[in-house]
Amino acid sequence: MRDVLASVREWYAAGERFALATVIDTFRSAPRQPGATMAVSSAGVVVGSVSGGCVEADVYAVAEEVIRTGVPVVRRYGISDDDVFAIGLTCGGVLDVLVEPIDPASYLEFGAVAEAIESGRPMAVATVVTAGERQGLRLVIGQSISGSLGDPGLDRAVAEDALGMLSSGTTAIRSYGVHGECERSDVAVFVQALTPPPRMFVFGAIDFAAAVARVGKFLGYHVTVCDARAVFATRARFPEADEVVVDWPHRFLAGVLDTVDSRTALCVLTHDPKFDVPLLELALRTKAGYIGAMGSRRTHQDRMVRLRAAGLSEAELARLSSPIGLDLGARTPEETAISIAAEIIAARTAASARPLSTMTGRIHGTPAQKVLARRAAVGRPSGS
Repeated sequence: MRDVLASVREWYAAGERFALATVIDTFRSAPRQPGATMAVSSAGVVVGSVSGGCVEADVYAVAEEVIRTGVPVVRRYGISDDDVFAIGLTCGGVLDVLVEPIDPASYLEFGAVAEAIESGRPMAVATVVTAGERQGLRLVIGQSISGSLGDPGLDRAVAEDALGMLSSGTTAIRSYGVHGECERSDVAVFVQALTPPPRMFVFGAIDFAAAVARVGKFLGYHVTVCDARAVFATRARFPEADEVVVDWPHRFLAGVLDTVDSRTALCVLTHDPKFDVPLLELALRTKAGYIGAMGSRRTHQDRMVRLRAAGLSEAELARLSSPIGLDLGARTPEETAISIAAEIIAARTAASARPLSTMTGRIHGTPAQKVLARRAAVGRPSGS
């Protein structure tokens, strides 16, 4: 909801009812993932997207009806056999969209939810999406729990699951019995984990770092640039970064380890052993999902020797993407930043990074399918 937040906060503050459409489930090659949102104001203003253009016209019509009636609706969109340009998805996927009315009278917690998103505090919103009298009931889970899904047992079960989903940043539908029983499917609840943006740490205040910071911000990261040289690490040189820090990279990273998780990207662009070796010695022992280091083949080999001498294991060294980026023939800082961003995305999704035109099958496969495909491409057994 971050991409529509500014607009919907204004509408909510004005006391008007608006409709919030959220992707709650996807199948096959759906263009947007669960959590993607589109909002429609009472005046007909539209912000956001749920499908990239395929079904927005129909969602808009549903939103107008929801604003009028105040009754939430779940609508499924899939490919139409008769006319692929009618309402269905031309990509062949299927997505379920919850369209719900939002106003101060019916959603008292929305202001707190919006504030949590803006301030970076984790919060989860659980909504009943099963048709019936409970549809649209909400439970908001943050520093405290408010609202109800219509049953105390269900509230407790969902709140417990939502806290676990918050820790992993997972947004998905969970099924329960009417009183919160496990392994039942009477009630479907959409749990949206509203977590802070993932972190990107860019070490080395060089021109390539400026381009990486711009691309990282574009991809939705909270970007920090760090360098020990105050003359280079300045806000003027890195206006797109959220933070510019003057400190030795390894010392700075040691102080923010609690912010490093599986969504974090660490880009080491210093290519100077006095900076990058102590930094990588620490970085490769974190939970970061991506760790890349810039340098030539010779620099990489020298770096590996130094890191082995520092005691890093082969498994830890295997986590390092060096030289950093995909082979795109990049030359300029901007091209290099794109190659780095592409590698970060591929690492996160376990994609092959091959041209789609050379492949067959679904474009948007499951992560498990992509892991198996990547292993098969490099001749590794699926159990390795």
